[in-house]
Amino acid sequence: MSIEAKLLHLQAIQNLLAQYRDLYCLDLEATCDEVEEWESPRPLEVVPDQMETIEIGLVVIDLETLEVVDEFQRFVRPQINPILSDFCKTLTSIQQADVDNANTYAEVGQELGAFISRYPAAAWASWGDYDARQLDRDAGLAACPSLLAGLQHFNVRKWHKGLYDDQPKNLKQTVESLGLVWRGTYHRGVDDARNVASIMKEMLG
Repeated sequence: MSIEAKLLHLQAIQNLLAQYRDLYCLDLEATCDEVEEWESPRPLEVVPDQMETIEIGLVVIDLETLEVVDEFQRFVRPQINPILSDFCKTLTSIQQADVDNANTYAEVGQELGAFISRYPAAAWASWGDYDARQLDRDAGLAACPSLLAGLQHFNVRKWHKGLYDDQPKNLKQTVESLGLVWRGTYHRGVDDARNVASIMKEMLG
């Protein structure tokens, strides 16, 4: 991709964000398991309708300064499959006690709503479209409004693809390919959200 094309893509991103004061970078962790088919393990192969969010991580970027100004993190108690699989605990480092002592999705949604009310002129972004689909799935399971409903969502992975020739396979590899230092534990909601924010700051800065 030519430099001119990349500059045009960056300008398009900046134009999209110009109407907002803040950007939420969000990452979810959800129940998951390793299933076997024909005796071959297939990690993270789950029935989508049974996936429930167990951690919400969100950081707030001030789009004028490109600084992270706030964070929100909560564990969520799953209702359909309340017992975490060993695979899920190993992948995410989230333990059974974390979710046993957590509020429900609807209760955490109320907490998040109060938090984001402090930043009314905002959009939100995530690494890919999974998180947006998972929020809708959780809302259906909990019979409550989807978190962040009504706010514009942006796909950071697509933006990155339009700006860089190098296309790493996952979030951690992308952070490292940009010469940034990975922060925290991979597949933990708040840590992944912080690293999505790092990518956004690098692209916009």
